[in-house]
Amino acid sequence: MSVRPHQPTPLALAIMLAFAAPASAVAQQATTLPAVTVSASALALGSDDMSTPVTVLEGEELVRAREATLGETLAGQPGITSSHFGAGASRPIIRGMDGPRVKVLSDGAEVQDASTISPDHAVAAEPMLSEQIEVLRGPSALAYGGGAVGGVVNVIDKKIPTRVPAKGFEGSAEVRANSAAREKAGAFEVTGGSGNIAFHAEGVKRDAKEYKVGSGWEGGSKVGGSYNKTDTGSVGVSWVGQRGFLGLAFTSQHAEYGLPGHNHEFESCHPHGTHLHCGGHEGHGHGDEEEHDHDHDHEHESVPYVKLKSERWDVRGELRDPVPGFAKLRLRASFTDYKHDEIEGTEIATTFKNKGHDARLEMEHHPVFGWRGVVGLQTSKRDFSALGEEAYVAPTVTKKHAAFLVEEYKLDQWRFEAGLRHEWQDITVDSATLQDRSAKGTSISLGAVWKFAPQYSLGSTISRTHRLPSAEELYAHGVHMATATYELGNQNLGKETSNNIDLTLRKYAGATTFSASAYRNKVDNYIFGSTLDSHEGFQLIQYAQRDATFTGVEGQIRQQLNPMFGASVFGDYVRAKLADGGGNLPRIPAQRVGVKVDANWQAWSGVAEFYRVGKQDKVAAFETATPGYNMLNLSANYDTRIGTTPAQFYIKANNLTNELAYSHTSFIKNAAPLTGRNLMVGMRITF
Repeated sequence: MSVRPHQPTPLALAIMLAFAAPASAVAQQATTLPAVTVSASALALGSDDMSTPVTVLEGEELVRAREATLGETLAGQPGITSSHFGAGASRPIIRGMDGPRVKVLSDGAEVQDASTISPDHAVAAEPMLSEQIEVLRGPSALAYGGGAVGGVVNVIDKKIPTRVPAKGFEGSAEVRANSAAREKAGAFEVTGGSGNIAFHAEGVKRDAKEYKVGSGWEGGSKVGGSYNKTDTGSVGVSWVGQRGFLGLAFTSQHAEYGLPGHNHEFESCHPHGTHLHCGGHEGHGHGDEEEHDHDHDHEHESVPYVKLKSERWDVRGELRDPVPGFAKLRLRASFTDYKHDEIEGTEIATTFKNKGHDARLEMEHHPVFGWRGVVGLQTSKRDFSALGEEAYVAPTVTKKHAAFLVEEYKLDQWRFEAGLRHEWQDITVDSATLQDRSAKGTSISLGAVWKFAPQYSLGSTISRTHRLPSAEELYAHGVHMATATYELGNQNLGKETSNNIDLTLRKYAGATTFSASAYRNKVDNYIFGSTLDSHEGFQLIQYAQRDATFTGVEGQIRQQLNPMFGASVFGDYVRAKLADGGGNLPRIPAQRVGVKVDANWQAWSGVAEFYRVGKQDKVAAFETATPGYNMLNLSANYDTRIGTTPAQFYIKANNLTNELAYSHTSFIKNAAPLTGRNLMVGMRITF
């Protein structure tokens, strides 16, 4: 089913309310969709009961949105963009925050890869195998980490069965192809079993060539080295009883993708104080890639590329009524052995390894004096190393332990929520000159939802959360060619303190539905990469701390025009700057506003979407502005049967006007523009 649109801007709200049709036959014909259960909310709340904005993709909407990477899959949602690094790597950016401030989960267990370290590292999660993708913030997010200041992305899959299929087996298969990258992709998943045992198998194979960009790019028609080949497979088994389940799954992922934008002229660059020395020339003054000529005419074999291998074990279990006083026990644990080589020509230049585990145990207690809640423990370990030419971070072992509590209380039309989390972190570094670090932080969040009228709610949260510095921010020291930087860590970094207030107004049923949010996040001692010097786009970055403020609005409003058509207005805006006249933070998304028309007629459904991304000229030191662009997208689905098997055919046309567009959030925005006109066709069957 399609999920109701989320998160409108106040401007969009005013426009749509001004032109909304009065209550009439349209309103009477509108049906109220059941609220989507948000698995990552700890309390398994419906999306309408959340005190902060939540985005849930499932069903046909998820099929339409899915791209090769998690970042690009979510990039069209209000308040969410992506880090866009060619075709193989893209991580979600939420409200202008990325990296370790956005936690990616696989059904509640942390995805252990190297994507938080650098934007050229892929997220080890496969959108084509996802059943539901959730994005949330607020008190419930504290169950997964106080450092998730931006938010939590939870990818729900089927790799561990939670029930035995009624008819003995069930599954789906999908194939698709696109024109811009000549991509061919296929996926399948099947679950079978009998008695108390259920089995599952799934897989994806993708082969995409270098992708085409919009017209008028001086670099040519394609981005050199922007190919992406992926193979992912998983097998799982579960014991399923009347009171719960316990299962185990193994997932293997292999990928090879190019790294556009590398320029080896800067490998000899090194810092001298606060200045760069590059081949006998000093830096000073040039913005990112402003006077940097890129050779885009080579074949992808001459561009550095990544060969990735990730092997992951997952354990998941749930037990209802485990002991007196508790309604449910939930277990999530994973172990990941991750490795990727960055290869130049025929030589391995750098190898990144990450062996990590994550385990969490939570128990939901029955109401006590009216309060229902979840108490839990979490532990994780990350053994990270980089060996080779770009080993700019010393080998480290990061251990984290946490205890958390999330509670709710309902009173008439009010629902109150509170979250508390305490974390301990120890980082051991393999270096004679660097010091080990230990830190701890406490995060707290309070929220309320008031259903002040039928179909309406007003939600608000206030939170004070701590984020502890990562190993990369503390110990980086060396050339990082993927982002064209020389990075300098800072062992004196302390913890960040985020003070956030969020206000959300919703109408969740009827002919008119909307969700409009405004927020202000004041971060004390915000950790960021401060650019000290630049030479022809190559930057010297020192991790530093300054107070910063993020202020923004986001949202969407939809009007059911008649039984066939609906129309929406959506948009988002975030302003991020340092305190006391310190300037702007780098790579902050530009404002976005758009309109959408959806249609449903018999077995057909479709969406037409147009949006404008504005110019981003509120830039940091040594950063260049990015021009705005328009985007026109169309999609259509047709549901039918092949024999007795349900089938869906779909077509999606993105960037119909072949607009040349640049992502301001990308480190390589000029070397890798966004994809040009792209036609995708696909078929999906379920059985």
